[in-house]
Amino acid sequence: MRNVFIISAAFLAFAAPAHAQSNMERGFVGALRGCVEWVLNPASWAEGSGPFVDRVGLGDQMGAVERVEEVNLPPQPLRKANHYWRINSSAGAGYILVVSDQLPMCHITGGGDIDLQPVVERVLMSPEFESQWERVESNSHGDMISTVFRNRQDSKFSMIISRADRPRQRLDRVQILATATYDIGD
Repeated sequence: MRNVFIISAAFLAFAAPAHAQSNMERGFVGALRGCVEWVLNPASWAEGSGPFVDRVGLGDQMGAVERVEEVNLPPQPLRKANHYWRINSSAGAGYILVVSDQLPMCHITGGGDIDLQPVVERVLMSPEFESQWERVESNSHGDMISTVFRNRQDSKFSMIISRADRPRQRLDRVQILATATYDIGD
């Protein structure tokens, strides 16, 4: 009986981190889906947020909040008629999705007590992401890498995603920063 308990405890110890990673990926994928949905399908939120939340598919893992900390806000020119969504992916980590009902943009930040770099890289390399986004260019600055992506459905919609260039970096700062805009010019 004692051996069964030890094996069960060992299994649970190894299973928990995988589950946390899965929730972190699900949260990031949901934030990206929310970004695309908000910008390219405004009908999903024009009559209320219910259909939008349903389309994102995170259930009660995602909720609207009245405000977020300054570090989670988009660049100053994009701070107009913003709405904020908190995506709780673990007890100590998650994402913030900022959108606007007047500007075709979205902004995602992620951080917490889990290393998000491997999570983000798995999502960016996934067939689902690659089928929706074309990698345009990447640039490094210090221990960060920024990649520009163009949406395959609508080439006027692009996103820059900045994150650590390798795992096990600092957890005391925003670990993922993504800003997407739709070019409404000619």
